Amino acid sequence: DPSMDVRHPSIHPYGLMFLSSCGSVLTLANQIYEKSSDVPCEPAPFCLKLRVPHVLVQSLPLVCPEQLDPDTRRKAYSWCREFLHGAWKELNEMDFQITVIRGGLSNKLFLCSLPDCMGTVEDEPRNVLLRLYGAILQMSCNKGESGQSSKENNFQGAEAMVLESVMFAILAERELGPKLYGIFPQGRLEQYIPSRKLDTCELSVPSISAEVAEKVAKFHGMRMPFNKEPKWLFGTMEKYLNQVMRLNFTRESHLRLYNRLLSYDLPHEMDTLRSLLMSTPSPVVFCHNDCQEGNILLLNGRQGAEQKLMLIDFEYSSYNYRGFDIGNHFCEWMYDYSCDEYPLFKVNSQAYPTRAQQMYFIENYLREYEHEFDNLDEESQMRLKEEMFVEVNRFSLASHFFWALWSIIQARLSTIKFGYLEYAQARFEAYFQQKKLLGV
Repeated sequence: DPSMDVRHPSIHPYGLMFLSSCGSVLTLANQIYEKSSDVPCEPAPFCLKLRVPHVLVQSLPLVCPEQLDPDTRRKAYSWCREFLHGAWKELNEMDFQITVIRGGLSNKLFLCSLPDCMGTVEDEPRNVLLRLYGAILQMSCNKGESGQSSKENNFQGAEAMVLESVMFAILAERELGPKLYGIFPQGRLEQYIPSRKLDTCELSVPSISAEVAEKVAKFHGMRMPFNKEPKWLFGTMEKYLNQVMRLNFTRESHLRLYNRLLSYDLPHEMDTLRSLLMSTPSPVVFCHNDCQEGNILLLNGRQGAEQKLMLIDFEYSSYNYRGFDIGNHFCEWMYDYSCDEYPLFKVNSQAYPTRAQQMYFIENYLREYEHEFDNLDEESQMRLKEEMFVEVNRFSLASHFFWALWSIIQARLSTIKFGYLEYAQARFEAYFQQKKLLGV
């Protein structure tokens, strides 16, 4: 049962019930904050997700159990017993199976399992994913600022995790994301889903593209208990831009690339982009905001089925302009993050969906989102598709701009080996090429 919707607490008691042991969302945020107050912090504008290389928990190799520290093992055993019950409650700690999953970049990730010789009592799962919070909180802190500012940023990081967990729970309830089995100040227990992430080249496969369009349309149709004003896009980009303009790079190669990026006159360019998009009609819906191949699972045993995909990773989800979500997805057709050689990504500008591919996606989207679409005459259907075609291609500019700014910041903050400044350069080059094609 893979779903989560985060924005309607009043009509989704399950989405709030898991907070009952903490009393309230605010209490849980306070508990998370207290747990993290001694964590060393790196400077960051706010909560930044480590986006590349993509981490797909369900298909990663595992670390041997001996590398797990005893305290984490003991706590994991306790959480599984208390939240999962059934056979887990009767499980002896010596028989408790836990393995570290490689690649937990934003969080620490573990696979917890019952031994093969032990049967289940009711419908409790045999395997669960344990997610322990870590880097998200750490990156929400601002070292070097006042103590008050540091505390505020730290609490905001905790609050962001609470909201993401609420979203996770609601999406699970609506079967749009993995099930949530337990939540506590240090992390949560999630459904373990045998699957793999899509490859970039698979985004253009017609059956996959049609199902992604349908899944995105369902996502957009949800009502969630979050702020419904479309503040996320430019609010986030403004914060990113302010941070970008204040960065310092010491390595000569980084400084040279950074100065080249600044030569684009980014503040003026963002003002121009804002003016264009504010004159482009686009409905405000609940958006995923990061619908790329690494966040789309192909479920094991479902390859030939009509419903074989699941969206995951909702860290960026918010109310936003529809055009951004779909335009961003189209941009991701061009970028392959599975490369072994530096800068650890490849760009194929020819892979941006053709007009025919976009119209196919848009038609499948509208059939799911606009329930009266099939009842419209052909001329009305074509008008809707043409309007949406213009909308998403203009908003694809915002995708390039957004992730370029994000990547510049990551170049300064992240310890992950990845060509962040080269990626920012590639996104800005695509941005200006798209502007030229659109004649704007």
